[in-house]
Formats: sequence, structure tokens, C-alpha cells
Amino acid sequence: MARYVVTGGAGFIGSHVAEALAGLDHTVVVIDDLSTGHKHNLTGFSERITFVEGSITDLALLKRHFRDAEVVFHQAALASVPRSVADPLASNDVNVTGTLNVFLAARDLGVRRVVYAASSSAYGDSEVLPKREDMPARPLSPYAVTKYVDELYGKIFTDLYGLPTIGLRYFNVFGPRQDPESQYAAVVPLFITRFLAGISPTINGDGGQSRDFTYIDNVVHANLRAAAAGPAADGLVYNIACGASVTIQELCLEIRRLVGSEVAPTYGPSRVGDVRHSLADISQARRLLGYEPAVSLAAGLERTVAWYRANRAGGRS
Repeated sequence: MARYVVTGGAGFIGSHVAEALAGLDHTVVVIDDLSTGHKHNLTGFSERITFVEGSITDLALLKRHFRDAEVVFHQAALASVPRSVADPLASNDVNVTGTLNVFLAARDLGVRRVVYAASSSAYGDSEVLPKREDMPARPLSPYAVTKYVDELYGKIFTDLYGLPTIGLRYFNVFGPRQDPESQYAAVVPLFITRFLAGISPTINGDGGQSRDFTYIDNVVHANLRAAAAGPAADGLVYNIACGASVTIQELCLEIRRLVGSEVAPTYGPSRVGDVRHSLADISQARRLLGYEPAVSLAAGLERTVAWYRANRAGGRS
């Protein structure tokens, strides 16, 4: 079977990609410095992968482990808008320099393709909906800038150096294993764990902001489709979402219903760098990758609530 490398493979998204690849009996190498990832995310399939503790900022390490790799799934990042606002230099070091290292190592070691995590944050607060890949980038945060720079490097490495790259612009991914404990935690695990604990969750702003939430299984499907896509798909970025949006207020109330809580949410100030509305056009991913979101928001929330309910003992995330 093929040999694959997953950077950030102990993180939320990366661990799901690694698990799917291991389940197909591929040889899988996970590289993670454990700064935001956790080894317990690999529980249940750790014996079927090779784990390497290390950073994508270490080019020599990447070159050692990219040898003979068919595809690199590049998921490692400091993935937070607020974190980037507080420390833009750290975000740049990991998200830009680290990604450049991934592309360089893949080019030099003859990797067939790099599938990398891009971000819907590149669109910024454009009033045009849905978001399409041919729209101009309008990043509103250092994080969004870093992820957009990654896309520019990806296209350059495809066009100039002949390294096939595919960027996946994730829209608000959620699901099991997403860490609710970080100060930069995403909204879905925060709402779920707060309601399960009987604590009022905080909605930033008035709750009228909307998002296109994407269940983790859809993201894994997109990565596998990107790895298998034809050459016409290379050098481009793709929206990975469901193509439907919901307000944060509606999301919060639906999670409260699923948990069975009677606690009411509270409201706080809006977050700096947040966009107001986000909705994806996924037609390009459908056409060139064969991507299709199989799990709806409703079904994904049910699965995610069930997972957190079953795994909250011991604080495992």
C-alpha cells in the first residue's frame, strides 16, 4: 500500500485523516510537535501508524520522513484567529515558514502531491454570498493572512517547481476530538461541553453572525478525494463545506436542545477579526474533486454531542 505523511496528525482534523488512512491499510507517518495536538487523539489506531514528535519548522526532520511518501496531508498549523491577533509572529513562523518547509521537503523528496489545509478566513468579510474560490482574498486577521500566503506558495510550487498541490479551504470544521479546553477553542465544542456541565456558554456578539459548519467526516472525505484527483485539480484551492449556513444563535439553541439543557446562553463582545457571514459555494470541489458532503449539520451535531457525552469523563477531548 502507499506511504502517506500527515503533519499535525495528532490534532483534531489531522488525527481523523490519519485514522482514515490507517483504516485503508496504508503506511501512515504522523508528524506533530504536540503544541496543540494530543497523543490521546491517536487512541485506537496508534499501533497502525508511526508517530514522530517534531515540528514543521524543522526542515531537516521533514526531509527525513517525507522520503518515499506518496502524498503529504499538511494539517499542522496554529489554527486560531484570536491567537494570531495576540501573537502574529508565532502564527507566521508555523503557518507560513512551516508550510514553506513542507512544500520544499515535498519537492526535494519527489512527493507525488501535497494536500494542504487552507481556510475560509481568506475571504474576509465580503458581502457577496456564497463565497467562491475566484473571489479576491480580503483577510481580516494575521491568521487569515498566513493561510492565504500558503495558497500563494502552493500555486507557485505547482506552476514553477512542478509539485502538485491542492488547498482545501475548510469552513468551520467540528466533530469528535475537537479540544474544548483551549482559550482559543472553537464554538461547537465550547457550547456542547458548557451545556453538558450546566454552565452558560458565551455567544460573542449578538449571535446573528452565520457560518457554514462542516462535520469532520466531510473534511476527511475531501482530503481522500483530493489525494486521488486528476492533474486538472492541481494548483487550485477548494471550498470544503456543506453549502448551507446557520446563525450562532440558532446553533447554540440546537445544541442546547440536543444536550437537553435548560441553561440560557450569555452574550459577550464580538471577537476582533471575526467575519459576519460565511457561506460556501462547493461546486468546484464537486466538479474537480468529486467531493460531496455526506453528513449534514444536524446529523453531525447529533454525533458530536453523543461523543462528548460519552467522553467527558476524565476530561478527554
